[in-house]
Amino acid sequence: MIASVNGRVAAVSPDGAVVEVGGVGLAVQCTPGTIARLTVGEQARLATSLVVREDSLTLYGFADDDERQLFELLQTANGVGPRLAQAVLAIHPPREVRRAVSMADVKALMQVPGIGRKGAERLILELRDRLGTTTTDTQLDGPPLPAGAAPLTPVAPWRDQLASALVGLGWSSREADTALTALAPVADEQQAATGRVDVAALLRQALQLLGRA
Repeated sequence: MIASVNGRVAAVSPDGAVVEVGGVGLAVQCTPGTIARLTVGEQARLATSLVVREDSLTLYGFADDDERQLFELLQTANGVGPRLAQAVLAIHPPREVRRAVSMADVKALMQVPGIGRKGAERLILELRDRLGTTTTDTQLDGPPLPAGAAPLTPVAPWRDQLASALVGLGWSSREADTALTALAPVADEQQAATGRVDVAALLRQALQLLGRA
């Protein structure tokens, strides 16, 4: 198993990145939150999980080892494959997934495209004793960046990146456009205040908006 990759980021896209390791470019599938931490030309370390199928080898990348372990644990539940497990982590950071499962928060899990009420209840039933206790920390924006790491920086215009993420998670282009329009003022405020747009945070807000709609 390839547990991690560490190398120069050669390319990025809305659903993954290419990391050069020993002269070989490895294609890694990532959530928008992980992609937002990457910058082309800079060094990066990603925890990874290799999914082997008869006709493919797919490497999934994560911001840290905890996220990777949760990705693998989610797949032990009946009916959860790597794409659905990645979709869960695209919407909720690990501590929020643990909170939702431990507190039997069906609605939070149903925010993930592909998970209905029965699927959420099954996840809670099968994983409650395996995910561990939830943290008392109420900050749900994911783990802090390591010392010296670059801040969150969008690798593409935030509109393109967010639209691609929403469509990839099952929403239509029209629904994605609606969310983009609603969140444009938020993105402008982020850009003005910090010089960057936090695509991962916008994605969570977009999914909340679309879920209510």
